[in-house]
Amino acid sequence: MDRRYLIVLGALLVQSVTIGCVFAYGVFFTVLEEEFGWSRTQLSTATALAFLSMGCTAIVAGRLNDQIGPRWVIAVTGTCTGAAYLFMYFLSSPWQLYLIYGVFVGLGLAAHDVVTLSTVARWFPRRRGVMSGVVKVGTAGGQMLVPLLAIALISSVGWRHAFVVLGLCAIALLLVAAWLIGLKPAEPRQVEAPVLETTGLSFKQARGTRQLWIMCAMQFFFFSSLTTIPTHIASHGVDSGMTATVAATLLSTIAASSIAGRLLVGLSADKLGGQHTFILCLTGLALSLGSLVYITSPSMLYGFAIVYGFSHGGLFTVVSPTVAEYFGMRAHGVIFGAIVFFGTIGGSSMPVITGMIFDKLGSYDIAFGLLATMAALSLVLATLLGKPKV
Repeated sequence: MDRRYLIVLGALLVQSVTIGCVFAYGVFFTVLEEEFGWSRTQLSTATALAFLSMGCTAIVAGRLNDQIGPRWVIAVTGTCTGAAYLFMYFLSSPWQLYLIYGVFVGLGLAAHDVVTLSTVARWFPRRRGVMSGVVKVGTAGGQMLVPLLAIALISSVGWRHAFVVLGLCAIALLLVAAWLIGLKPAEPRQVEAPVLETTGLSFKQARGTRQLWIMCAMQFFFFSSLTTIPTHIASHGVDSGMTATVAATLLSTIAASSIAGRLLVGLSADKLGGQHTFILCLTGLALSLGSLVYITSPSMLYGFAIVYGFSHGGLFTVVSPTVAEYFGMRAHGVIFGAIVFFGTIGGSSMPVITGMIFDKLGSYDIAFGLLATMAALSLVLATLLGKPKV
């Protein structure tokens, strides 16, 4: 058996568990509001801190992956993710939420994309896009299943014990994933040459290209919606007239649609290249966010979820193979981590800004319009990428 597919399985498992837990946090919003009287700005701040922590440590995770490999990086960061949910059992004040969720979940997020997708890109040089899409299907699976599991646990054992169960499951599964992703193919002939390619630009050389800075700016603009919508869409559904259980299915719909986005966009990245694939995804993102401002019927939110979900999944898939296409594999992990860092500046601030806008105006319309504008700016930048450097 080609062990590379066990590596893919490990990467898929990391994506599923880590992002599934992040999506499940949105399910706890209403419960924590009722329990403590916390505002959505306060609850969103925890998400913001998690993504800011992710951005600050993603470059470190990428460099460690380039130097020592993925196993220990995933083992440590995965344990942090699970421990965060275990410690949420003791919540009683906002500062605890900010520390536990903002720091520990952020450390887990730092490695979930940079390490897994960089590892897969290295072992599958001819099918980076497709295999990245397969790995990101794990994210969609987690987005669909973990929020539903969280709802079931909250109703049966209460929100505190629900966090404990999620934490224990996360630690166990992520340690298994760490072992799998650290495997090496048994025989060199099983591997597509040049699996260990060192051609490409160094991080210093990449910093001198306009393509890197364009990608950083793109990531800043579009990543804001990829963190804000999962954080607030369930609450928006409740505000629109849905029950909490029905509103949670919006997250599952986004996840289901994103499966098609991840697979088709991965194939597109291999066939059409990163620039054209980015343009496809960002067009769908801008249109879906713009439509969200005008949706008045709760049932129409599912139409938004389908279009947004496709673009959401595609954008998480296309970045890694595009980095490899434009800069090679010599410093893939750290270059990818740098782009992720810029994304998390927007991704960490917009959920909080969105919560503040809602708390002030009682509506998400202005926030959704701002996200649509940012997606459109990212689309314009994508047209300026030009030719790869390698």
